[in-house]
Amino acid sequence: MMRIITGTARGIKLATLEGDATRPTSERAKEAVFSMIQFDIEGRNVLDLYAGSGQMGLEALSRGAKNATFVDSSRAATDIIAANAKKTHLDASSRIITADCNGFISRLNEKFDLVFIDPPYALHAVAGSLEGLLEKGALKSTSTIVCESSEEDIFAMKPELANKFNVLRRAKYGVAYITVLNPKGDL
Repeated sequence: MMRIITGTARGIKLATLEGDATRPTSERAKEAVFSMIQFDIEGRNVLDLYAGSGQMGLEALSRGAKNATFVDSSRAATDIIAANAKKTHLDASSRIITADCNGFISRLNEKFDLVFIDPPYALHAVAGSLEGLLEKGALKSTSTIVCESSEEDIFAMKPELANKFNVLRRAKYGVAYITVLNPKGDL
């Protein structure tokens, strides 16, 4: 069972998709992530890519983020996100988009302060998503990016990207590696 940990929607249980189509971030990993970024949430513009149930973006909204954009390629997932946003009373500050994440990134014309990237592990899509966000100018020099993957080195597929980000934290929770980054230099 997933729930909102703290903030305005504290304790509200979230719906999830049935089956193995999505793999929600574990409660332990989510608590650790929000401990790591607790001072980077208030008033921020959030992007939750591969959003699944929307738990990461909704947790950020509950903790004071200004707004959140949720993107998932599954209509069933975005329907669950919409239901969860309504249940938590965070729907007014939520934008929910059913789209392929890389396709969505390719059309971006806005910047985000806080980004969650948690693709299905088999896609190995973290590096590609990071590269797309950089290319589209969707990140600020102060942006915080939280990546979840099954790989310790999220840059293994695109080693040249490692020079464009500062790794702020890296931790392992079960099979999940959580990597917190921000872009290097001026954007």
